[in-house]
Amino acid sequence: MLEYNSNQAIYKFKIMSKKKITLTILLFLIFSDILETFTQFCFKKSALTGSEFDIASFSQIATFLHSAITSPFLWIGLLSTISTFVIWSTILSKIDLSVAVPIASFSYILVPLTSIIFLHEKVALLRWVAIGFILVGVILVSLTSEEKKEPA
Repeated sequence: MLEYNSNQAIYKFKIMSKKKITLTILLFLIFSDILETFTQFCFKKSALTGSEFDIASFSQIATFLHSAITSPFLWIGLLSTISTFVIWSTILSKIDLSVAVPIASFSYILVPLTSIIFLHEKVALLRWVAIGFILVGVILVSLTSEEKKEPA
């Protein structure tokens, strides 16, 4: 017979919600962001392989899909997605979701930088200002990840 003790569940919840960010977790978060950026880059390159097609009919859609599916960038991107999932699952087993997601928002900076450097895209000044606000938010969230100890 399974017995549920609400006091134990509350105690376990309190312990789980006070997990701290270690250097290892921080490195995993950074690597996760880099890998996520790489994934997006691969998917973009895969989509660009079929960019010469004007997708206006079913046959053109099929041609575009064939071009994308045969692109090595698509398959590398999918492998990268699986790797990101494994790393992200590891991160979430160690820290709170409400802390992990904002800290992992560095991809908001990495994706535009990658787009400029490797895809030669333009990023407007207003977008950089918005990215700066995101960065400030990430720093504030990471500073609040260690909750104050409650008096005994």
